[in-house]
Amino acid sequence: MSEDEIGNLVARAREGDEVAFTSLYDAFAPRVLRFLRSRLDSPELAEDLLQRVFLKMIEELPHYKDRGLPFAAWLFRVARNAVIDAHRTAHPHLQLEVLAERPADTGDPAMLAEVMADREAVRRAIDCLPAPQRDVLQCRFFADLTPSETAAVLGRSEGSVRVIQHRAIAALRQQLLGPSLVVAPEKAARR
Repeated sequence: MSEDEIGNLVARAREGDEVAFTSLYDAFAPRVLRFLRSRLDSPELAEDLLQRVFLKMIEELPHYKDRGLPFAAWLFRVARNAVIDAHRTAHPHLQLEVLAERPADTGDPAMLAEVMADREAVRRAIDCLPAPQRDVLQCRFFADLTPSETAAVLGRSEGSVRVIQHRAIAALRQQLLGPSLVVAPEKAARR
């Protein structure tokens, strides 16, 4: 959906158009839920917070002003704040439960076990990253936000988000593959 289409839906929703609210929910709920699941221990809590995020959107939409940031950045900032509030009241650390969800049954138990082990390894590796790197990866890959939307959500510059993402991916590669298997980009180009 283009920014113009989203802007049109937001304007209609601000006027109380229920179809516009529903369209915004349909467009953003899957991404917001992935984002919430990546930040919370409990899938049930993520679903509860999803409803709170959209309730907050409905409450705050009349006060929303387009300040040059994408609507998605505003909505994901609401989601991020909901997660922060949930952590303040309940859980002291972040988990990536979404990675531990069971993949579609392929019929091959060995393949399923391997996929589950890989997901657990990735989850543990992401948990070991510094908070800024973890936040950027969660926004970019679980919430499917653009670098500019991620920057708006996290209160950083777009360039900073790109650098943090690059460093986070390099750190994950090193943790998952080990230092001996990680090839520097300039060495890989010579091969």
